Formats: sequence, C-alpha cells, structure tokens
Amino acid sequence: MRNYLKSQGYSVLSENFYSDIALWEDWYKGKVKSFHRYNQYNGKKLISRERATLSMAKRVCEDWANLLLNEKFSITASDAKADKFLKKVLKDNNFYASANRLVELAFALGTGAFVEYLSGGEVKIDFIRADMIYPLSWDNGKICECAFASEKMIDGKPHVYLNMHVLRNGKYVILNKLFLRNGARLKEVELPSGVEDVVLCGYTKPFFQIVTPNIVNNTDFDNPMGISVFANSIDILKGIDLIYDSYQNEFRLGKKRIIVPLGIAQMMNTNSGVMPVFDDNDTEFYAIKESDKLTDIREINMEIRASEHEAALKRSINLLTAGCGLGADRYEQTKYGIKTATEVISEKSVLYQNVKKNELVIEKAVGDLAEVILYLGGFKNREVTICFGDGIIEDTQSVFNRAMEEYKNGIIDKCEYFMRVYNLPEGAAKKKAHGIEKRLKNGADEDKALEN
Repeated sequence: MRNYLKSQGYSVLSENFYSDIALWEDWYKGKVKSFHRYNQYNGKKLISRERATLSMAKRVCEDWANLLLNEKFSITASDAKADKFLKKVLKDNNFYASANRLVELAFALGTGAFVEYLSGGEVKIDFIRADMIYPLSWDNGKICECAFASEKMIDGKPHVYLNMHVLRNGKYVILNKLFLRNGARLKEVELPSGVEDVVLCGYTKPFFQIVTPNIVNNTDFDNPMGISVFANSIDILKGIDLIYDSYQNEFRLGKKRIIVPLGIAQMMNTNSGVMPVFDDNDTEFYAIKESDKLTDIREINMEIRASEHEAALKRSINLLTAGCGLGADRYEQTKYGIKTATEVISEKSVLYQNVKKNELVIEKAVGDLAEVILYLGGFKNREVTICFGDGIIEDTQSVFNRAMEEYKNGIIDKCEYFMRVYNLPEGAAKKKAHGIEKRLKNGADEDKALEN
C-alpha cells in the first residue's frame, strides 16, 4: 500500500514507524513474542517458557478512554432540528461506545481517526486505527490529506479498500480504490456496483478527523502521527511483567512439600517397577528412599517473599502511570478510598492537567465531526457544543456553588450561569433563561427556579 501511494506521487511515512505501531499493538494485546517467550536451561536442556503478564498497557489506555469519553460526554447542536438530526446520526452509528473504543486504541497505537461518508442517503461513521492510516500531506503537524486502508472479503477473496481524501482547488475530493490481495501483492480491480471512484465533497474541511494523545512524537519530530501513551514506558512494562511473573513463580515454587519415607508409602507394581501410590491431586507429596535415613513424615514450608514482590510491583506501576500521564498515584488509596474529585483538583494533579490537555484534541476532532455530519444533513453554520462533564475528576458541586455565588453578586447573568453549570450553548441558555423569567413572574422562588 505504501508503494502504491508513493507511485501516485504522495509522500508516505517511513516503514519503521509502522513497525513501532506493531510493537505498541503487541504490548496492548498483552503478549510480546520477543519478550514473553524465552528459553531456559534446566540443567539438562533448554526448555520453552512463557512469562505471565498484567496487561498494564491496555489498562492505562482503558483509563484514558474512560476519563475522556465517559457517560457524561455529550455533543449538542445550537438549534433543536439540527440537534435532533445530529443525535440520530450518532445513535445510529453507536458513536459514544465506538468513540470510546477508538480513543482507547488511539492512546495505545498513537493515532485514530473518524471518517464520515454518505451511504444510501444516510450519514455513516468509520472508526479507523493507526495501522490503517496513511497521511499524504501535512502542515505544522496537521494532517491535511490522508488515505485509509481496510481489509475486505469479497466473493471469498481478500481485498484491500483504499479511501483517499485529497484537496483539489481548496475543496476535498474522495478517491475510492479497490485491490485484490495476493500475499503482499496488490492488484487494482473494479469497485463494487454503487461505489463511485470519485466523490466531490464540495467542502473546505475534511471528512475525517485525527485523534492522538496530546504529547510530542519524539520518535520523529516531523511525523504528523501520534505515539502511544506508553511508547516511552516499554522498559517499565517489561519490569512489571518480570516482577509479576516472578511473583507467580514464588507461589508455585514455594508450595508446601511433604516428604514421605518409602517404607511408609503404599506401593504398587507398574510398568516402571514398584512405585509409591499417591492421589494424583496430592502433588505436594514426595517419596524418599529409606537409605536417605528418613524414618518419619516431614513437612517443608518454603518462605514466600510476597511483601517484597508487592512493593516492587506497586513502585513499577506508579512509574508506569506517571510515564503515561495518569500521575504516580493513580491507583493509590487514601484512608477513605480512591482520592475524591475535590482532592484531585485542589492538588493541581498531573492527571487533572493532562486530562484538560488531551480534551483539547478530542474537542477539536469531535467538534469537526459534528460539523461534517450537520453539513451532510443540510445544516450549515450551526454552533456545536462539546461537554466532557469531567465527572470522574471535576467537582461539579464546586462549579455550581461558584456560579450561583457569582450570579447573586451580579458578576454573571442567567444566560452565562446556564452555560457554565449546564454546559449549554448560548442559544439554549438564553431560551432557558427566558423560561426562568416566566416562572419568576408567576411567583416562583429564584433559587428554585434556577435549579429547575
């Protein structure tokens, strides 16, 4: 695919970068062949072993997705008709669940994308992961033109579908290509019936939006793609799994052993000779010859270094969460449990600051996506409001109390109060304020009227 795009005159990223994406994907999946599989000499021969994993790479990416796109996240258009259309499209495309998964993958693999298109008169959204994204042109870190590849099975044969978004005379054009795949070779074939090879968007904004962690790509400063949130913490991930694997071995090797003299054990004849008889499930019993001068049953209890392993594991996980922007105390517990929202904000925690920083990327991408959806639905120049809610880390009660105090002191009016407390766009806030005025004229208490 990279060779095809190069043959068409487009700039493409180095193959080495896609190898980095493959490595991040392996760590995200939990097992990395070059690390988790190894050979160990047991005194006679090399035996194949496999390390246990805590899959912490996936855990931190899940955390990021839940912090940024949780159940309180919402998108609202400025007028009722446009908002109704927008919400229907999002619902039909299972947007909130799929977007949460995309953010998780984007933080794992460095990049993700939303792609919008019309199919049968309905707006569809594709959710694209990093290894399917091929930037074609970029400016100051912003991807201006991009190709998206995906695997398709057509008539039982593997195909690759290529969707290219390019600029022509300041407006976007979508080029569709289909290839029959034979191993690593691609042969261009005709598109399926009903799929146009060229689609004129007639729009100055792209029908795609890029999502990345809001951190610098330090593998290549000129690369417009993002890096995995754990790209610089691979060594820490290795350490975590080494400790966890050792922790499991500690219990396996430290299992209680009971030594039984052969004279005491029940014997039976086998093909290998006379052997002691034990229950197959009683693996802690071992028989010793009488010549070893053991005449009674003895118990051997191995010492298990649980506390040492737990301390090392805790330290390594703290290093990982700090390296991934979640703060060194992400999984620390206070006397009363996990830290409260007020504690997180009052401490100006690294987590709070990084969530706010990453919200900038999500807000831009989702805002542009909503504008494209409205454009495809015939709604132009509509204001869109993105509400993160921040229920996990933001003290919403404090926001409410401060807004109420400022309103009572004449610092803000009713409209700004509703915009701040309820995250409403200006038009909806004015409408709500007008409704409050009506209730006040009918004798309603002002504090209760504002809360309703």
